[in-house]
Amino acid sequence: MSELDHDAPEEVDLLVFGAGAGGMTAALKGALDGLSVLLCEKTDMVGGTTATSGGTVWIPGAVLSREAGVPDTTARAAEFLRHVEGNRGGDDLRTAFLETGPDAIAELQEKTDVQFVAASAHPDYLDGPGSAYGGRALSPLLFDGRQLGADFARVRPPRDVFMGLGGMMVGRAELGALLGPFKSLSNFRTTLGIVLPYFRDRLRHRRGTRLLMGNALVGRLLLSLRKRGVPIWFESRLVDFLQSDGRVTGAVIETGDGRRSVLARLGVVLATGGIGWNEALRKQFYPSKVAPISQSPISNRGDGISLAVERLGAALDDGGDSAGLWMPCSIRKNSDGSQSVWPHILLDRAKPGLIAVGPNGRRFVNEADSYHDFCSGMVRAGLSEAWLIVDSRFIAKYGLGLALPGGRGAARLMRQGYLIRSVDLADLARSIGVDPEGLKVTIALNNQSAAMGRDNEFRRGDSTLNRFNGDASVAPNPCLAPIATAPFYAVKVMPVDLAGSAGLRIDADSRVLDPSGSPISGLYACGNDATSIFRGTYPGPGTTIGPAMVFAWRAATAASGSAHSATRNLPL
Repeated sequence: MSELDHDAPEEVDLLVFGAGAGGMTAALKGALDGLSVLLCEKTDMVGGTTATSGGTVWIPGAVLSREAGVPDTTARAAEFLRHVEGNRGGDDLRTAFLETGPDAIAELQEKTDVQFVAASAHPDYLDGPGSAYGGRALSPLLFDGRQLGADFARVRPPRDVFMGLGGMMVGRAELGALLGPFKSLSNFRTTLGIVLPYFRDRLRHRRGTRLLMGNALVGRLLLSLRKRGVPIWFESRLVDFLQSDGRVTGAVIETGDGRRSVLARLGVVLATGGIGWNEALRKQFYPSKVAPISQSPISNRGDGISLAVERLGAALDDGGDSAGLWMPCSIRKNSDGSQSVWPHILLDRAKPGLIAVGPNGRRFVNEADSYHDFCSGMVRAGLSEAWLIVDSRFIAKYGLGLALPGGRGAARLMRQGYLIRSVDLADLARSIGVDPEGLKVTIALNNQSAAMGRDNEFRRGDSTLNRFNGDASVAPNPCLAPIATAPFYAVKVMPVDLAGSAGLRIDADSRVLDPSGSPISGLYACGNDATSIFRGTYPGPGTTIGPAMVFAWRAATAASGSAHSATRNLPL
């Protein structure tokens, strides 16, 4: 535990476990409502999976959408979700989410340092009635980590592969300038404005203090908690619940000073990160074909879910269509035995001149669809791995995974076995264990589709999301181009979970339910500890962090007794 928190009280109103976006929001909302709150974090850092994420929050109908010039309404979002979710169930949770989201964001914007801006162009991941091109995806504003003082060291850093020069965060819109600093005066100024402050930071800090994306959100939440004096116990793990007359009244916590019991007058909130690396839960819910690793921190072991089920008889939900939410990742094995995991989110898959194939050399999915839908295609096809195939023109313009545009780093990656190269497609196929004839046919079909500007097999480039992440300079289809210029390259990808869709069953006020559907008094869950309100689908950017924060807000509100549990009649 930190020195600041060593004397925290052993009885509070609200006891929260897990310092990701969900847990920190629950603690912050509790403090805003005048509750005494204790936040317990298993590790020595805050942030959880949020810290290494893009930090986008999907909240339809926020005032910020109007400020960004792309006004959105919850009624339109409800129409969209009806189209996406159909009869999968969970209507009451989505109604609560849509009702509360704008209010939660407005209160955070008004009363805390948690500040967002709505993206004017960041489309939903699926087309349909009520879908939006912008306004729903909220991004945290850039944050200066120096505001945290010594607590800056408590913010979990991004993945190494997403930091330049050993510790510098770079935004998507800035990447082009940093890769070509001398191509224009604008690029040069942008580069200097990022790199020079970073070198200054490194005189005092282990990494840059200019925080973006998930790191910015976590930093802003932590600063807000500190300003309100919310104690945080680090390296403090939930080991049991305290109960009285059928109600959860607190918890037993393993700390660096031994086991301590803390009473919680109004409730306990679970936000411990979901299934994560828990082998038993993964075996129970996840397909056998997905990679045996998680994008969540290695400390995420399903503590909250497992203990609620074992000790309190809480009900588990399988998450609907998919128990996990997936992202295609390539993995580089480092010389020290560690692994570098690269999520293929948007920099390469949707760009023209790339295909993904299985062992038969044939495509199995629209490569430009969302990361979750891409991996869902892998799971449906029974694939545990697939190969992204490109030519030399693609590498030069867009890069591929860890290989940067222009082929920077490609030689080293080939020596490490991460990137496979051949001057002949048949040789490339044999090198990666793919049927040469199948790949030959697939390349020919791709090149025909590129000439026509239409993919008749998987409709690549037809959707709004496809075109948004494609290359607008390529016509007639921004997601299609021939694969024809030797040498050719391949990178192996596997489906890796970024979060769990399966989790504890909750009601609209985040109360954990038992198998009969009755609330377990005094126990709440949010974030990945709770089942996804989208039933295994992935409607848009930030549809994990958005509900995590909203249901954390609802949990704290319900616990404080000021919850207006009845929801407006939104048309879901």
